[in-house]
Amino acid sequence: MASHIALLHSVTIGEGRRLVMAEWRAMMAALGLNNPRTWVATGNALFDSEGATIGQLERRLEDAFARSFGRHVDTIVKTAAHWTRLVAANPFPEEAERDGARLAVRVMRKPLDRSALERLLPYATQGERLAITHGDLWVLFDQDPTRSGVANALTTKRLGAGTIRNWNTVRRLGDMIAA
Repeated sequence: MASHIALLHSVTIGEGRRLVMAEWRAMMAALGLNNPRTWVATGNALFDSEGATIGQLERRLEDAFARSFGRHVDTIVKTAAHWTRLVAANPFPEEAERDGARLAVRVMRKPLDRSALERLLPYATQGERLAITHGDLWVLFDQDPTRSGVANALTTKRLGAGTIRNWNTVRRLGDMIAA
């Protein structure tokens, strides 16, 4: 039995309605995923599963989500081991300790290569610093992340399927895995 993390790209399921985490956990349990548990109401879940690949789990979760909630939402699944490496690979540890809300990682379905940095650098006009570790994109915001051109450029169309989490969330999910 292996532990996994599932990250929803969005928790909005239409007409101003947000996904209720208890409903998402029930959906995961109905799929046969073991011990589904969520952290806060932002589309982060841990579960246990055996015998399925990451791609199979993503497809099963996305298909079930569309059936259950009437909307397709990209779901990124990572193994607990991948997540532990992600936490350890933080390229900005000192800055993260000062303000975890200013550091974000876009967790990717398919790993990014270094050319993604070149494509994003023109949008880094407010002192943002970028790095890629294990195919995931890290952004350290010097100023307000909501006003960043880089934040607006982190689209599925430009980079592929992925979802953004700030360092506080990344670290908390890592703590949940360790527990």
